[in-house]
Amino acid sequence: MKPLKSLLAALILPAMALPLPAREPAPLAFRPDGSFKILQVTDTHYKAGKSASRTAVDNIASALDAEQPDLVIFTGDQVYADGVAEALTALTAPLVDRGLPFAFVFGNHDHQFDLSLPESYDLMRSIPGCLAPDRRGIPSPDYTIEIRSAADTSRVASVLYLLDSHEGSYIKNTGKYAWLTTPQIVWYKANSTRYTELNGGKPLPSLMFFHIPLPEMEYAWSQTDSYIAGTHGEDICCPRMNSGMFTAIKEQGDVFGVFFGHDHDNDFATTYWNILLAYGRYSGGKTVYNHLGKPGVRVITLREGERALSTRVRLADGTILHPADYPADFASKRPKKKK
Repeated sequence: MKPLKSLLAALILPAMALPLPAREPAPLAFRPDGSFKILQVTDTHYKAGKSASRTAVDNIASALDAEQPDLVIFTGDQVYADGVAEALTALTAPLVDRGLPFAFVFGNHDHQFDLSLPESYDLMRSIPGCLAPDRRGIPSPDYTIEIRSAADTSRVASVLYLLDSHEGSYIKNTGKYAWLTTPQIVWYKANSTRYTELNGGKPLPSLMFFHIPLPEMEYAWSQTDSYIAGTHGEDICCPRMNSGMFTAIKEQGDVFGVFFGHDHDNDFATTYWNILLAYGRYSGGKTVYNHLGKPGVRVITLREGERALSTRVRLADGTILHPADYPADFASKRPKKKK
């Protein structure tokens, strides 16, 4: 009799197989030194026609030149006004100019303007370098990105999970924000199981990206003394309903870091039950609130074959903030607040 995980994958995957891209971009792979660098851009809140939005584009361009990443991931709220096509084209222009691959998820505001989510998705996907798959009729699908081994590009060495964290709560009196749904958790567990089996039963070191933070980020801040790298400048705006994605991550044993945006005045990273939870840095101009000061990006550097990474915030002026290594630095305790 097959193990439960194998049976689950056999039942789920035929109906929920990974969407295939319409084209075949070169596979992503770790560098010969075993590293792979991701630039997380979040909450650009671009307003077409507003000069302040240029800050987001300049921020992205300067970070690309300084960091030379292998991949850029936009984690939502790319736009904040009509003129979505103009905004998305402008935000991705620095990547197109440099021939860099990118991926994206949507935030809770991206649907509110003159393009629907399916239209915005299809536009982003048409831009050279985009790794998002065909929607196959889904407005905003969840998908994976594979990173291949430096020594053998036929072998998957790490997986990135990108999910839509939705918008407002759809059940009365359950808080402001929606949550990752049961089908999404099933999708993640099925694909995680498949990758584990392809890797001889050993979970692949993996990361997850979406817009609205998990409730566990609030638990980590308020209930533990976990190490904090970065700034906590506002309340954590997460769903009030906990659908169980964090538990699924612990059960599967592959994802060791979860990255999100949404809260413009937070850019800290911490851990909860040994899983890294991290905000990106607000990346836009003065089109919405931001009390942290200069915009920036989060830099994430993976190491092949390890549940380990280095991360930091790079500001638009080149300043480096909050460098930290996971898991080493997060074994420390949070400094006690002075009374």
